[in-house]
Amino acid sequence: MSEIIETPDQAKQDPTYFQALKELLFQLADDDLLIAFRGSEWLGLAPHIEEDVAYSSITQNTMGHAVMYYNLLEALGVGKADILAHDRKPSERRNGSYLEKRNGEGTYLEEPYYDWALAVVRNYFYETFKKIKLEAIANSSYQPLAHVARKVLMEHPYHLAHWRIWMRQLQGATEEAKKRIQDRVEEAWNEFADVLELGALEADMRKHQLIMISAEELKAKWLEEVNNVLRETPQSPLQQKYGNGRNGEHTGDLEQALDTLAEVYNSDKTAAW
Repeated sequence: MSEIIETPDQAKQDPTYFQALKELLFQLADDDLLIAFRGSEWLGLAPHIEEDVAYSSITQNTMGHAVMYYNLLEALGVGKADILAHDRKPSERRNGSYLEKRNGEGTYLEEPYYDWALAVVRNYFYETFKKIKLEAIANSSYQPLAHVARKVLMEHPYHLAHWRIWMRQLQGATEEAKKRIQDRVEEAWNEFADVLELGALEADMRKHQLIMISAEELKAKWLEEVNNVLRETPQSPLQQKYGNGRNGEHTGDLEQALDTLAEVYNSDKTAAW
């Protein structure tokens, strides 16, 4: 059993522990930041007013989760939370590349033509993954992270249930709805694989019991859960079409997202928000 670490100073005493912890925190923070941003672009555009309220609430919660992880990184001395969120290069980001994908054609302010099927599939796949990963972190050797994971897991079932219901409803709706959902499932199958990865420092994460399962176990649990909901599971293996975001490989969509996210921050980097 790895030693229980309760403070940032303790975490920094072992360089391999510190680097693995930092890597894991960036994955958690960057994933939530990007999917929350893409969710925020649906404000006022969701299929109906009740969904607009629900999706906005989920997005706000998810952005709050990202803030907690960035704050843990700040406590470790990695940098200020605002800078870590807004002022890192795309190559330094550790989010899965599928999570940065644009919602559709246009922009939020100019002729947005977004696809609700993409939003449903992406959020269902991600929230299923997030639950499994957080459960594996809830007993992490780094107590501040374990505490945050357990806190997030208290509200996460509502997020996951929301998207699971949407998946089931649309898969049982009109022929057009079924086709649009299945098309997005097939697309995600070719792009989602790196989300399920733990990156180059997985061995050290496991060695120091920062996370309690391997990437292969994470993938197997994820597949088991989504296969219970999908009416038609793709037969091909999961792919990472646009590279491995855990290794800093990203698309131009990430640059667009970061530019938009940091617009206010970049207007005055010295301001106290």
